[in-house]
Amino acid sequence: MKIWICAKVLSKCELLFLVCEAQTCPLSSRWEEDKYEDGIKWKFLEHKGPYFPPKYQPLPHDVKLYYDGKPVKLGLAAEEVALFFAQMLDHEYTTKEVFRNNFFRDWRKEMTEEERVLITDLNKCDFGEIHAMHRERVETRKNMSKDEKQVNTEANQKIMDEYGYCLLDHHRERVGNFKIEPPGLFRGRGEHPKQGMLKRRIQPEDVVINCSWDSRFPEPPAGHRWKEVRHDNTVTWLASWTENVQGSFKYVMLSAISKLKGEKDWEKYELARRLKSRVDDIRLQYQNDLKSKQMVTRQRAVALYFIDKLALRAGNEKEEGETADTVGCCSLRVEHITLHDVLDGEKCVVEFDFLGKDSIRYYNKVPVSKRVFKNLKLFKESKQEGDDLFDRLNTAMLNKHLSSLMPGLTAKVFRTYNASITLQEQLRELTSDNMAEKLLSYNRANRAVAVLCNHQRAPPKTFEKSMANLQTKIESCKEKLALAKRELKQTKEEAKGSSDSNTVEKKKKAVQRSAEQLLRMEVQATDREENKQIALSTSKLNYLDPRITVAWCKNMEVPLDKVYNKSLRAKFAWAVEMTELDFEF
Repeated sequence: MKIWICAKVLSKCELLFLVCEAQTCPLSSRWEEDKYEDGIKWKFLEHKGPYFPPKYQPLPHDVKLYYDGKPVKLGLAAEEVALFFAQMLDHEYTTKEVFRNNFFRDWRKEMTEEERVLITDLNKCDFGEIHAMHRERVETRKNMSKDEKQVNTEANQKIMDEYGYCLLDHHRERVGNFKIEPPGLFRGRGEHPKQGMLKRRIQPEDVVINCSWDSRFPEPPAGHRWKEVRHDNTVTWLASWTENVQGSFKYVMLSAISKLKGEKDWEKYELARRLKSRVDDIRLQYQNDLKSKQMVTRQRAVALYFIDKLALRAGNEKEEGETADTVGCCSLRVEHITLHDVLDGEKCVVEFDFLGKDSIRYYNKVPVSKRVFKNLKLFKESKQEGDDLFDRLNTAMLNKHLSSLMPGLTAKVFRTYNASITLQEQLRELTSDNMAEKLLSYNRANRAVAVLCNHQRAPPKTFEKSMANLQTKIESCKEKLALAKRELKQTKEEAKGSSDSNTVEKKKKAVQRSAEQLLRMEVQATDREENKQIALSTSKLNYLDPRITVAWCKNMEVPLDKVYNKSLRAKFAWAVEMTELDFEF
């Protein structure tokens, strides 16, 4: 694979750096093409459509579900859903009441009338044999021979070759998520009220195909037809459908390393960089608006204060059909904040407690300015639980105001700006020359962003075990270092008066190697402990200008693969190629 980079002069005399897999055309013809008029993404698009998961294979005859102690032979539809539940018996989800209730309700919808009459209580169902079969299959996959793994690899590569590429304006581009997600049970994040519901199997009749009118249209699977074939070149998705649990749209998109995706990323971070030169004026304005005579202006100013200082989302992230009680800044209700005149020695403290995007709890205690605090008291007057805190404001109004201050500016740009500037400022504090400590410092800077953006995760199930194993290695390394020091001391004493210093130097190097190994392990343990409930990947993928990381790696002589995995290096290849040592966000 070869990555090509070049520059193209835009109408505003800016340099736009783009990246692509130039596999089917010379560099010049790829990048010297005219820029399309506003809104047009492509002129030609051809692809194979999405890849559908294989059909359900019935359980072996000797594997059964038991109800009230008696074996039950289910129809294929109900049997498949029973398998979904059995596969998750090791997970705490299946112990949650909401998960079990949602599953049982949807499972009964897949049963025949006879099955529904028989099976009326989930607690009387025994999925043990099905679960045991599932575990056996998992172990079999783990223990596949090298030849068996090679067969699987070749089969997957064949699927990739057929469905994983498209022709975009007659250039070969990678397709991202071309595989339709198989059916299963919805998990959600946090305490999602729909967890346990059945995610139904997507059929070709559910899928809308998007391609150019003069291309070879994708062929649906035998015996099926597409819901629709359209030719919309103002969007970049190749196929779409609606999933049944939340009613949200799903898309087959271009890969993150495609030309259009790289261009979109570049534009996003450049927009955030432009905010840097305007942010002081914007902050001054919303500070002045805090004392406006118009209530809507005051509410807008306080909302902007929260979005800027706390990186809160604006509040329009809830997907269509989602019933979880999730909110953002503009949709906060009075019960989501508690005001403390004094708390833990701090004055004017706001205590936040609400469910944010993906039902992740946001809990924070933050000192605010007196004027913000006074306004919040005013907003809460004569209101009860369930009433909107910002009852004169919504996200559309807020973004309209922001776009009047700077073209293209939305509340989300503040999140990208504050995340990126935080990373850059944190990295400036780094002074260590040791590689392990450099990486720890980078992860700490990344964690500062993750905390700011409330990117949480549950500790991995294997966390305690892996930490115990690492601690055992640390203790062993300490013993090894102590032994090396004793041997060095003994060698020095034996070498007194001798002209032979080679043995002493060898022992010194052995001590140094052991000390370096111990330091690496101790730093690794610290890093794991600090990171156990923080998700670093979300900010890396979506909010941090990659040029900050690339420039830091170049300046600190840290290999990029130490902080960016393969997929991130491919996604941000444009940043890898264009970033100079002196880059400033």
